[in-house]
Formats: sequence, structure tokens, C-alpha cells
Amino acid sequence: MRYLPLTDTNRREMLDVIGADSIEDLFCDVPEAARLKAPLALPNSADEQTVEAALKALADKNLSPSNVPSFLGAGIYRHHIPAAVDHLIQRGEFLTAYTPYQPEVSQGTLQAMFEFQTQVTMLTGMEVANASLYDGATACSEAVLMAQRITQRNKAILSGALHPHYREVTETSARFMGSQMIASAPDQNGDEDLISQIDEETACVVVQNPAFFGHVRDMNPLAQACHDKGALLVVVVTEIFSLGAIRSPGDMGADIVAAEGQSLGNSAGFGGPTVGLMAVRQKFLRQLPGRLVGQTVDADGKRGFVLTLSTREQHIRREKATSNICTNAGLCALAFSIHLSQLGEIGFTGLAKLNHARATQLAEKLGAIDGITVLNDTFFNEFTIALPRPAAGVIDELAEKNLLGGVPVSRLHPKAPDLETLLLVTATETTTDADITALIDGLTEVLK
Repeated sequence: MRYLPLTDTNRREMLDVIGADSIEDLFCDVPEAARLKAPLALPNSADEQTVEAALKALADKNLSPSNVPSFLGAGIYRHHIPAAVDHLIQRGEFLTAYTPYQPEVSQGTLQAMFEFQTQVTMLTGMEVANASLYDGATACSEAVLMAQRITQRNKAILSGALHPHYREVTETSARFMGSQMIASAPDQNGDEDLISQIDEETACVVVQNPAFFGHVRDMNPLAQACHDKGALLVVVVTEIFSLGAIRSPGDMGADIVAAEGQSLGNSAGFGGPTVGLMAVRQKFLRQLPGRLVGQTVDADGKRGFVLTLSTREQHIRREKATSNICTNAGLCALAFSIHLSQLGEIGFTGLAKLNHARATQLAEKLGAIDGITVLNDTFFNEFTIALPRPAAGVIDELAEKNLLGGVPVSRLHPKAPDLETLLLVTATETTTDADITALIDGLTEVLK
């Protein structure tokens, strides 16, 4: 859709309607000292074709994962998205829809949300899911606040293998809510002891599985330890495809699951937009933030959908609101749902197996390079390697060879110098044999 500038006649007509003599009259309340005395140092206007060419030239300076071998991950993953996903979400009734403030009129929107919720509960092994949140990091923050409301306790223990962005968002919320956060040191080996830290004041323990450094762990012992002390277990999942290959958080005793759904239907882009997932035990439903769509029948006995729960303060009294998060991330949730529907259970688990197989193939080849150590004993499609020198410099050299070799841990843990040689490497179904060969050759040459 094109938005063209207004003509002088258009402007004059609008000014006449509002009773203003000039556009300058609209700024009469802005103090003179705050007004620009001269135009900003920006280029003059140009025709559309010229602007498009200039922007394309800027975009071409980026090293795109679509054009070169890419092993990026660390919370945002590149997967193949079927063309039908974009085609369907760009239909007008989906693309322009906003939060249904008269929800029962929007039966199509409500049904899409209901199906999304059903899919999320099936993937996570939980009983109830809401109709999406902003992203995985804010879902993690909301999960901690929810656990504190349920337990009436103030302390949360954050695993050292939790994604740094998730930890920072959660700590930011906690600072303004007066919550106590106990954040463990980075756990690159997957052997941290969280159980010994749980006491009668603990509201929840937050862990990630697969962890930030890639390790996959059985959460049952930790869940039992939490429950013995009256605390809740919050499990974070940043790569939703992992749930096609490993046991679900629900099966391992999780009370709340906070996840990122970007891998399904949503491209990596520049880190967004993304879609946050939250699923809980049914007994905690009343403390669930966001919205929840339910299924019913109408007066004629026909299947229908209603907005069963809406806990934002726009909908209910502020003192009753559990959270003011979650405007409409419904389009990203719809993309998630369409992609998963196209895959089906067999397709989803098949892709998960392919992701793991590709990562295993890559890990074996990387581990054979002199000077490189694979740190993980378990992983899904992402793992950590130790290089003989700082990873950030190695990645910059690979980028000069048109290779996106991974994410240096130091870029996400800048205050941990002991992690500067560590590199997160990811392989998905989009990773080819040629990509793997290119990375092996590139690293071999760079590390000589």
C-alpha cells in the first residue's frame, strides 16, 4: 500500500475544518526554545525510485543468512517457512485485525487463537495456554511474576543457563516490582546445582531447556525439589522445534512454560517480530496474563468461541489485572499456527530429527579440528564450542569470507571474560552439506 503526500489543497481544507490559519498554528504550544531554527542536516527529498535504490544499496551491505552459510542461533533461528504461511496471513481479515474488543463478533479471529492455544498446550505438555505474548523474554518475566502471585513469595532463582536477554528482561521487571532475583553464574558445563538454593522463601526456579549453551537436561529432579519446598518450576524454551525431539516441559514437572515461537512461521529478520508462548497447569489459570479464548456453543447449538479470560487493565479494573502485557501479537501467532498445521505431528517431529541430525554432523566435524573442543554432552540443534582464541575475532574473520559462523558468547555475556573463547553454533534443516564444509574450511584456515 502506497501513502502519497498531501496536496496544498488537502492541507488547506483540513486547516479550514479545524479553524487554523496555518500549519505553524498547530505548534503554538511547543515552546520557542524547543523548536528547530534550521532544517536538520538530512538529504533533500527524492523520487520513490531513487529512494528505493538507495535503501537497497544500504541493505546490500548486510551479510544476510539467506545468501551465505549461516550458523546463527542464540534464541533466533532460521527455518524454512512454507510460502502458504505468508500468503494466508496477508489476507485482509488477518493482516488488519487488532485486539477484538467486541470479541464474539470476531469468530474467525477467536477460532484462530483457540487453535493456537491448543497447539501450544500439545507442544509443551501443559493444560492451558494463553493467546500469545510479545516474545519469549517477556513471557519469562511474566512467568516469574505469575509464580510470585501464586506462591505469595518474593524470591526467584534464575539459572545460569538462562538466555541473558531473558534474564535481563526479568530482572528489569523485578526491579520495579520489588522482587528478589537470585541469578546464578553462567553455566557453560550444564552442571549447576540449583536444588541446594531452594528454600521456603523461593517462589520459583527458572531454567531453560535446551539451555542457552545447548545442554538438554531432565528437569524431573528439579521439579520435585521445587514442589517439596512449595515453589514452582518455570521452564523456558527458546527453540520450539526442540519439543519435537525431547520430552515436553509438562512431562518433566514444569508448572509454567514460557517459550519463544519464532521458529514456526516467523522469519529471523533482524531479531523480530516474534511471538511469546505461555502455558500453565489448569489450577493456575486465574493468574495467567494476557488473553484466553474458550470454546462453547451458541443458542442454536453451533460451535462458537468466546474471550474467556482477559486480564489486561483495559478490559477489567486495574486492581484486578494480572498484567498489562499483550497487545495483539495475533498475526505472528497465526503464522505459527498455520506453519505447524501444515507440518502436522509427523512433519514437526521429522524436522526436529533433521535439525538434531544436522547439528550432530556439524559437531563431529568441528570436534575433529585441532584446537576446537565441543563442550556439550547433549544438545538439540545448538551447541557450544571452545576456540583457541577469542570467538568474536574469529567470527569477524569468517564474516569477511562470507560465513556467519555462529554467535560469540561474549556478545551476550560481555562481563564474563572467561567465556570469550566460547562460540554458539546452530544447524537447522536449512543447513546444507556445502554450508558445513564451508564452515569447516573457514575455521581451519582462520585458526591456522
